Amino acid sequence: MPSKSGLPKLRTAFAGTPDFAVPTLEAMVSGGFAPLIVLTQPDRPAGRGRKAQASPVKQAACRHGVKVVQPESLATKPVQDALRELDLDLLVVAAYGLILPPAVLTLPRFGCWNVHASLLPRWRGAAPIQRAIEAGDEASGVCIMQMEAGLDTGPVLRAERTPLSATETGGSLHDRLAGMGAQALVACLELLQSGQPPEPVKQDDSRATYARKLDKEEAKIDWDEPAGALERRVRAFNRWPVCWSEIGGERLRIWQATAVPGEANASPGAVVAAGPGGIDIATGSGVLRILKVQRPGGKPVPVSDYLNARPMATNR
Repeated sequence: MPSKSGLPKLRTAFAGTPDFAVPTLEAMVSGGFAPLIVLTQPDRPAGRGRKAQASPVKQAACRHGVKVVQPESLATKPVQDALRELDLDLLVVAAYGLILPPAVLTLPRFGCWNVHASLLPRWRGAAPIQRAIEAGDEASGVCIMQMEAGLDTGPVLRAERTPLSATETGGSLHDRLAGMGAQALVACLELLQSGQPPEPVKQDDSRATYARKLDKEEAKIDWDEPAGALERRVRAFNRWPVCWSEIGGERLRIWQATAVPGEANASPGAVVAAGPGGIDIATGSGVLRILKVQRPGGKPVPVSDYLNARPMATNR
């Protein structure tokens, strides 16, 4: 069936796995660009029972009645042959998690587009949302990028910018960029469908930075670091992997914290104050005030609630 422009309707496929990719898939469906097929990673064990669980993208695709395939790799001939038979115009990718080999990148008529959560060339790689907050960037955004063999090196088709507040968390930015990416993608699809594809803009490789994958080991607080850097990491790692430390003889996950003015005159890691307003801990430079914590097996609670149940001694 032809589109409103009179051109044949775009034949698309979609590849994505986690929550971040769901708004993009939903926007494609509601915008009239429903994919012929959805690629997502195989079901993985999750939860306490370690039962196999469908990815958020698979769940969304099933709600819309879109066919789902879950290959372990896109490098095999049967998978590539199946994609070739679809006679695709475009493959849209959003946080898929599997490498697209060159044979797949060039398979659709217009190649593959990626929804990337940063202002490229800054923060190429796996964790651009968290690294932007951790680095203290003033802004972030999304790019629709024409994919090529390099790591997030392809030309940018559209970029949308958003400022980062002093209280921005990895979770809040994740959700905002997921929605922005979906809208930017549909805008590009509409241009392509009209016969006027978005103009590619080459990235300046000299300005590139790398957003390495998050590691749970990074979440352990090193109190020798400055309070400002620790505050940013706490915000960046909220909702995952969540910073933690041994505080007052108990391992606590730290969901919210802020750097406060002044020096502690105490060894890094020492608790210098504890009250309803927070737990103040000396760092390599300055004081970090812990505002929300989580005990093992418990829920995140304000420090005032935690201290009501477990008063804490200080070094003052």
